[in-house]
Amino acid sequence: MSSEPADAEHPDADATTVRPDRNLALELVRVTEAAALAAARLIGRGDKEAADQAAVDAMRYVLDGVSMDGIVVIGEGEKDEAPMLYNGERIGDGHPPLVDIAVDPLEGTRLTALGMPSAITVIALAQRGAMFDPGPCVYMEKLAGGPEIADLLDLERPLPETLRLIAQRRGVDIRDVMVVMLDRPRHQEQMNAVREAGARVRLILDGDVSAALLAVSDNSRVDVLWGIGGTPEGVISAAAVKCTGGQLVGRLWPRDADERERAVAAGYDLERVLTADELVRGEDIFFSATGVTDGDVLNGVRYSGGDHVTTDSISMRARSGTVRRITARHDRVKLRGRGRGLYG
Repeated sequence: MSSEPADAEHPDADATTVRPDRNLALELVRVTEAAALAAARLIGRGDKEAADQAAVDAMRYVLDGVSMDGIVVIGEGEKDEAPMLYNGERIGDGHPPLVDIAVDPLEGTRLTALGMPSAITVIALAQRGAMFDPGPCVYMEKLAGGPEIADLLDLERPLPETLRLIAQRRGVDIRDVMVVMLDRPRHQEQMNAVREAGARVRLILDGDVSAALLAVSDNSRVDVLWGIGGTPEGVISAAAVKCTGGQLVGRLWPRDADERERAVAAGYDLERVLTADELVRGEDIFFSATGVTDGDVLNGVRYSGGDHVTTDSISMRARSGTVRRITARHDRVKLRGRGRGLYG
């Protein structure tokens, strides 16, 4: 790691302690596991707000014990809207390393409430100041794929043309190329264009980050993610994509004239295409996700006989390119004793 000055808030910390180290990778798995275990007790109960709050509470509880000085830059909203894990909140025990945190305590609140597939809990971490601030722009147009097609991803080029290039690169017919996108009216024109080009579309109800993981997975039938979805999810997805060596490109997409004016006034270039390296800078990036309900990328929380429960997680680090798949068995009785009832 390259050297840099100690942070003003930690004058005794040297560069190696200010920057995140490899030990944080498995710490983050504990965080997403806790959130998944808490949310899983509300699968199929029809209450997405309660499921989300359960995940937030559990994630915050475990984060408090992590040795780091973290600031939430992508969270549940502003302080008045989110009682925990709000943008700007300090988390960790206050010791170095100094980090930015991006969280989606429960991606797929509706999926969890309805007992549908692919709900996950997610966290990403990077060196302080590394993560892109979306400002007033809630949405972003995104295109993501794995390392073998990373150089082909370009939002300035029509999507059907990019799909033809992907088919050529992979030596397949374009009819074998699949795009995953959110099932939204704003995507109808692009859906039609993809189908007219001969490629296939896989529609999902919710879950930008889960879809990005699907697009960069080695054993997925999905080739690329395209769509206009949340900008915060775009930043989190970029962290995951960088860990795999893939690429995500994005362009801010104001929802209306007022949002556009506020973005321009704040200095945002709405025509600029941002790469994963611009959304999350550097290589000291960590990502973890745990399945809540069964999906293509991760299994959901599973209850076995007695008081045991199993979680399925993925842990990634950009600097080393390490991707770990972690299956863990938990004792619910002991968890309840340690977690003050957070795990149900």
